[in-house]
Amino acid sequence: MRHIPVMLSEVIAALRPKSGDCFVDGTFGAGGYSRALLESADDVRVFAIDRDPEAIARGADLVRESNGRLVLMEGCFSDMEALLAHHDVHSVDGVTLDVGVSSFQIETAARGFSFQSDGPLDMRMARAGETAADLVNTRSETDLADLIYQLGEDVRSRRIAKAIVTARAEKPILRTSELAEIIVGAVGMGPRAKKKIHPATRTFQALRIAVNDELGELERVLDAAERVLAPEGRLAIVAFHSLEDRIVKSFLAERAGRLPSGSRHLPDLPDMGPQPSFYLPKKGVIKPSDTEVSTNPRARSARLRVAVRTEAPAWRAAA
Repeated sequence: MRHIPVMLSEVIAALRPKSGDCFVDGTFGAGGYSRALLESADDVRVFAIDRDPEAIARGADLVRESNGRLVLMEGCFSDMEALLAHHDVHSVDGVTLDVGVSSFQIETAARGFSFQSDGPLDMRMARAGETAADLVNTRSETDLADLIYQLGEDVRSRRIAKAIVTARAEKPILRTSELAEIIVGAVGMGPRAKKKIHPATRTFQALRIAVNDELGELERVLDAAERVLAPEGRLAIVAFHSLEDRIVKSFLAERAGRLPSGSRHLPDLPDMGPQPSFYLPKKGVIKPSDTEVSTNPRARSARLRVAVRTEAPAWRAAA
């Protein structure tokens, strides 16, 4: 059965693909957005990025089916300018991002993203660098508490961090099930009404975000998308939790000139700041339909934001 990404029809409608367009799918995953874009017109091209080598390998069949119209690029989506330049592409007509962890990563126990099945405490999207186990076993109690509070938004972060540090003094915490049990032991399962959210959920979220620098990546890719989008190019971003959506909302509001600035009380003075680099065709977010949520519970928290590039220069040059 083909994997259908969250809010597929809404994302494609937001991007408005037409003949000859070139798009970046910054989070290839299972290829759902890329496939839909390729099917929208015979000569649409897609440059798809994923830092997970397993996702790149899974996309080989779609590359063959595309007759050269799909190019897969392994790397971080924040590096899209350099990745595109390698193929002599310097501007595109649309960029789409489905921010967060993929269903394949969650459902593969060996990747260590979920406590639903026991696996190594890994969580690396790129299969390289520091693991979640490294963080859990080396960070100080204060650092762990701050991480869980800030990235997991869990008010019980101090109790959880203390339990982790106590447990790792006996032996290293190396498995997802071990960490989940430690967290349950520290804070309990909670009232019956709250049992739908496992007490380890927010800690696992925080570790995953930290391991993959997801918020930093998101900030960088927004700047990169601003630079590669052609005038009237469209940006469509699906975020799944408040930390991500807050970053996207703030970026788009700023770039569309909707945040207070030093010039708003002196409208006649010239050159008080950059011209808006985006305009927003729709105020606020687009949410998934009730039908989609009923068939795909993972869509429940999804929020789509859309912006259209103006002719103004990008606000920040590449580093």
